[in-house]
Amino acid sequence: MDLNTIWFLLTGVFLTGYAILDGFDLGVGILHLFIRKEQDRIINMRAISPLWDGNEVWLIAGTGSLFAVFPLAYATILSAFYLLFIMLLFSLIFRAISIEFRNKESSQNWQHLWDLGFGLGSLSSSFLFGVMLGNIIKGLPINKEGIFASDIILLLNPYSILIGLLILTIFTMHGGIYMTLKTDGVLQEKMRRSVFVSWIAFIITYSSAIISTLIISP
Repeated sequence: MDLNTIWFLLTGVFLTGYAILDGFDLGVGILHLFIRKEQDRIINMRAISPLWDGNEVWLIAGTGSLFAVFPLAYATILSAFYLLFIMLLFSLIFRAISIEFRNKESSQNWQHLWDLGFGLGSLSSSFLFGVMLGNIIKGLPINKEGIFASDIILLLNPYSILIGLLILTIFTMHGGIYMTLKTDGVLQEKMRRSVFVSWIAFIITYSSAIISTLIISP
C-alpha cells in the first residue's frame, strides 16, 4: 500500500468520523427548532456543550489532509463549491456563536434569537453538506485542467437537493437517538417521537436517493 492510498483512507476516516460525531449534535440543533419549553432548550444545549467543538476537529483534520496531500482535488472541490463553502462556513460560525452567546443575557428575546441561530445554523449546515455530497456522487463537470466548468447555480439540482434532504433526516434521527439516551420523562418521549418521524423521512428519502442514483448512474 503506497502513501497516497494510506492518506486517501485516512482522509476518508477523518470525514466519516466528522459525519458520525458531529452529525448527532447537528441533529440536536435541528431538533432545537421544535422545542418550545425553555427548560427543555437548556437541556438540549447542555447535552452537546462539552462535545460540539471537539467534534469539529474531525472536519479540520479531513480538509487539512485533503489540502496537504491532494491539493489538486482540494482546489477543484473548493472552486466548484466556493459559494456553498462560504454559506457552510457562515452557518457553522453562526451556530457556534449561538451556542456560546445564548446564555450571556437573560432577556427572552436575546435567547430566542440565538436559539433560532443554533437551529437554522445546524439545519443549513446539514443540508449544504448533503448538497455537496450529492454533486460529488453525481459527478462534477471539470475540464482537463481540473477546473470546474459549469454554472454554480446548477449545483442545486434535484439530485443534490434530495441528498441534502437525506443527510438532514439522518442527522435529525441521529440527534434524536442521542437525546433519547441523554434525557428522561416528557422530553425523552418527545425525542423518541422525533426519532420515529425522522426514521420514516429517512426511509422515504433513502429509497428515493437509491432509485435516483440508479437512474443517474445505472
